[in-house]
Amino acid sequence: MSAILSLRHVETYYGRVQALRGISLDVEQGSITAILGGNGAGKTTILNTIAGLLDDQPEKGTVHLGGERIESLETEQIIARGIGYVPEGRQIFAELTVKENLDVGGFRRSASESREDLQWIHSIFPVLEERRKQLAGTLSGGEQQMLAIGRALMTRPRLLMMDEPSLGLSPLLVDRMFDVVSEVGRRGVTVLLVEQNARKALEIAGFAYVVEDGRVVASGSPEELQQNEDVREFYLGLKGDQSIAEAQRWKRKKRWR
Repeated sequence: MSAILSLRHVETYYGRVQALRGISLDVEQGSITAILGGNGAGKTTILNTIAGLLDDQPEKGTVHLGGERIESLETEQIIARGIGYVPEGRQIFAELTVKENLDVGGFRRSASESREDLQWIHSIFPVLEERRKQLAGTLSGGEQQMLAIGRALMTRPRLLMMDEPSLGLSPLLVDRMFDVVSEVGRRGVTVLLVEQNARKALEIAGFAYVVEDGRVVASGSPEELQQNEDVREFYLGLKGDQSIAEAQRWKRKKRWR
């Protein structure tokens, strides 16, 4: 397989604060690739940089989509080239109906293409068909997340970027959400998944990057990362016989090797 997305030595700033420090990564065509890391590690900044949502950023480095450099393009141009984005916090149009939210995602497509895409999305999320006339703001948190994913899929993306899709969901809905991401991947959509729930992400991803302080500190297959001592200690369990509180204090002091 070849990479549909490639970042090379990307540096992004918020004012004078450097958020990304030479990020390089590849997303293979047809894969589910995960970006793992704690709060403030730079995960969302990576997605926002790819999508062109940060003015005059990246400061340095290149972003290629399907072999084309896109780091200097406007967000609208980037989306038109085949990137769908499900942002953290869903950001649906609460005052519109479920159907209207999905129509917004498909506004660039022909009527026949939109109908076809809508049928596909309803097959993944039957509840969205059941609630198509309901105001989106009245949906449950899990249903709103499904709507946000469905709206992004209506753009018929080559690459679907998802930022913390399990955030704020109950454990049962978290399991359902990762099942959905797997199903989207099985249907041929390339997925770049940002997620704090490392265990669940590594269950469905084919490859993953671990980001800390704006840089990639580890990468590999799920099997390789699960054998990485730092990944195990930071994301997949406790160190030795420590209590949770002790582990949290230890993590704050620990530095990556």
